[in-house]
Amino acid sequence: MHRSRAVVVSTLAAVTAAALAACSTPPDDDASTIVRTTTRIAGASVVGIDRDTSTACALPSPLDPGLPAEGTRAVLHTAGLSEVPADPQRIVVLDPAALDAVCALGLWERVVGASAEVTGRPDYLGTGIAELPSIGAAGAPDLAAVGNAQPDLILGSAVDPETYASLGGIAPTVLVGADPVFWRDQFLRVGDALGRTEAARRVLAEYSDAARSLGRDLVSWQTQASLVRFTADGPTVEGTASFAGQVLGEVGAARPPAQRFAVVDGRTWQAVDTDDPAAADGDVILVRFAGEDGLERGTEFMDTDQWLDLGAVSDNRLFSVSDEIWSTPGPVAARAILTDLSVTLNGYSN
Repeated sequence: MHRSRAVVVSTLAAVTAAALAACSTPPDDDASTIVRTTTRIAGASVVGIDRDTSTACALPSPLDPGLPAEGTRAVLHTAGLSEVPADPQRIVVLDPAALDAVCALGLWERVVGASAEVTGRPDYLGTGIAELPSIGAAGAPDLAAVGNAQPDLILGSAVDPETYASLGGIAPTVLVGADPVFWRDQFLRVGDALGRTEAARRVLAEYSDAARSLGRDLVSWQTQASLVRFTADGPTVEGTASFAGQVLGEVGAARPPAQRFAVVDGRTWQAVDTDDPAAADGDVILVRFAGEDGLERGTEFMDTDQWLDLGAVSDNRLFSVSDEIWSTPGPVAARAILTDLSVTLNGYSN
């Protein structure tokens, strides 16, 4: 069993509401087109347990034409200007989004150190990523571990100025930004730092083509897809500018009226009124949980009458997706979301 499956299954076993549900035929004349799953969290069918990660990371991409393979070059990034190797060979990665980007460009085997959370590395990137040496938590690297890795490039989204200065004393450090609204630009900055701008543009173009193609296949504009995320503070809905909201937009899925905002008060999400959670409803609800606290809070609320009365819930169009994937702004995660949407946007959950 892959570790990603083991984590999900063990989590589900700890949740009272998780159970194996028998299949029933939803109200549709063509039952052969209906997607049915059986593993559930509080009534939501879990998506992606059998995800194939064997080809998640791309094959190594080449340097941009005309770039020399030796020497250094100047790269402008969010923290300033850094002189980086023309073709970095020993890369330290500071956070999951940057690791996703390196994976998408096929250079993960050059990574000599990467951040690791309590739950480990992103499972959706494949088993090889899980074996990379740890350099501490995202945003709080162990400077000694970074130094011991002997990198020729340190790559990340954002760190505080003091940490950035310390990292710069070890190796050239490039920060690309952490606002998921601009995840495409950040990925292109990673491509620039690695001398692979053309490869990065190609990755984004291929993802966009795949998203539009999937949207046409699913007739996605006819479905209002709701994005609900449970945190320790309760349920939230995401607007169109969040990372997951942008992927839905590229697929062409409609959004419920209450979720057609972009950014409000600097946030791409809004809290849901637990007394009247109508803002969370849609033709289909895609729900996820931020850590164990989010899972506990979410499963409690999903057992209330207010939640159970939502149309998508009563119509068995409720799915649980991976917070790790749907919250990590990167092209590999975006492609994984497309896979999830292919079995949920027009699907029934039992």
